[in-house]
Amino acid sequence: MLRIMGLDLGDKRTGVAVSDRMGWTAQGKEVIEVKSVEEDIEYIIELVAKYEAEKVVVGLPKNMDGSLGPRANKVLDFVEKLKEKVDIPVVTWDERLSTVAVERTLISADVSRKKRKKVIDKMAAVIILQNYLDSQ
Repeated sequence: MLRIMGLDLGDKRTGVAVSDRMGWTAQGKEVIEVKSVEEDIEYIIELVAKYEAEKVVVGLPKNMDGSLGPRANKVLDFVEKLKEKVDIPVVTWDERLSTVAVERTLISADVSRKKRKKVIDKMAAVIILQNYLDSQ
């Protein structure tokens, strides 16, 4: 089975998750502080090598009606640039409710706002990747 990396791209932070070798579960790995597209792509390439990822799944933030807004277009631009630099498939996955789901879970677990900010991106990446794995 192949190992898959999931990314939740944000304006300030990008969450990173990686599947187990069986492709059953997603584990949160880290949160990248966003610098520039070029630097972020270089770092993601290093992570692909480190985790031996054979595919990258990037959360695509669609609007509730399924249309693409400015945020989604930014993600698609990033995906195109990443595809030019890596020799593995890079796909997008509808992430409409992933961050909302994580926020609700953390609030119900009574996690402080400060702590939520630290883990929300990583957990959103886990949800994006887990939903993708479950669909396969």
